[in-house]
Amino acid sequence: MDTAIRYRRIDAFDKVTAPSWDTIELAPLEDVRAEQERNLVTQMAYLKENSTFYQQRFAEAGVEFDDIKTIEDLQKLPYTVKTEIRESLAADQPFGLHRAADMGDIVQMQASSGTTGSPAYIALTEKDAESWQEMSARCFFANGVRPGDMVLHAFSMAKGFVGGIPAFQAVQYMGGIDVPVGADGGVDRLLRALADTRPRCIIGAPNFVIHLAEKAPEILGMEASELGVERLIVGGEPGGGIPVIRDRIEKLWGAKCCEMLGGTDLGMAYWAECDEQSGMHMVSMDHIITELLDNETGKIIPFKEGAKGEMIYTAIKREASPLVRFRSGDFIEVLGTSCGCGRTGPKIRCTGRTDDMLIVRGANVFPSAINSIVGEMAPETNSVMRIVADFEGHTTQGALKVIVERGPDRDPARDAELKKDVETRLRNALVFKADVTIVAADTFEKPGVAKVVFVLREFPDLP
Repeated sequence: MDTAIRYRRIDAFDKVTAPSWDTIELAPLEDVRAEQERNLVTQMAYLKENSTFYQQRFAEAGVEFDDIKTIEDLQKLPYTVKTEIRESLAADQPFGLHRAADMGDIVQMQASSGTTGSPAYIALTEKDAESWQEMSARCFFANGVRPGDMVLHAFSMAKGFVGGIPAFQAVQYMGGIDVPVGADGGVDRLLRALADTRPRCIIGAPNFVIHLAEKAPEILGMEASELGVERLIVGGEPGGGIPVIRDRIEKLWGAKCCEMLGGTDLGMAYWAECDEQSGMHMVSMDHIITELLDNETGKIIPFKEGAKGEMIYTAIKREASPLVRFRSGDFIEVLGTSCGCGRTGPKIRCTGRTDDMLIVRGANVFPSAINSIVGEMAPETNSVMRIVADFEGHTTQGALKVIVERGPDRDPARDAELKKDVETRLRNALVFKADVTIVAADTFEKPGVAKVVFVLREFPDLP
């Protein structure tokens, strides 16, 4: 028996000129659905045998595992929410009551960012790890990475973040060479590695990728656009799908920017934008079933152009930490259901997280939408803002406090004018009243290892 460890998929270089990493991405939807339902039945049989967590949940719902055979059958089941996962983790550390594989079969673990307390630890069997790499490879390929490419790693490599080791593994799996400096290595080291290795691609968070480009002249004595990068693959925070931020990235680097989306609970990435740059495709429908929940009606709605809602995920090729009807908290808009690239997965843009959404006098407001408006006002603004949600919960009847950095070349004596302009733009575009404070350019710390946090819970001390 061949027991050699393989880091790269054996046929990776056969795919260099292929239209997609896997043919399932281009398959007719009826064929995709048939594959999903075959995998769903297999997954239900696995959970029936191995998951005490879902055995209990299904029994409480009065549903048998054998009753779940179609995508519509999933609607017989309750949602799995993040609080239940946290309770499961606390009850049986480290991987929770929902672990459905023997500890001896666990080969890897990852961790969420832990923004609401202790990180959530995710277990992976060997099969799970390969599944993650396969899904992520499809994303990188759609984003423009090709086998043989050098890829500068500008996501954090620390703390179990899925943009770290799993992203490294995926690049390696698909035949690329990851330059493993990471955002943790610092801007200076990243840029010097970039100058030394001249990678074709960079992967990183959008705001940090902008910061890298802005520091290139100071550290390297040359513009980022002179370094030969052709592809910027961004994710991990809002930005890549906001036109003004994407345009800024592309102008600074002289390269195409594509967005991807994933999550620690399901995989490093499973949504990805192609060369058409018209939304992120679901490229792993044979691994994950996605439902779209209309939060206002509480009903599941079709993925049709213009539809908006929260994504609900069911893993259908998962062993160690499986999830069924998991409420992701990601709020999306469907941008289309067909594409010139031939991929048949729906195209979406993530407009925010349902748990980040603020309700201002009855209007639903996403921080990423405010960020987009402020960015569109550059160079009058520095494209940087923070929201001060100094009220209980997510709802306020008052004006929403927003801090905006003025453009670096703008006269502070004109701040009253800029304040009025920003407030008017926000009211007209997003239908809420803002109380804007203008501050100097570069008041807030430049992006680094951590994700940019748009919402503050108390007003900061300002210079």
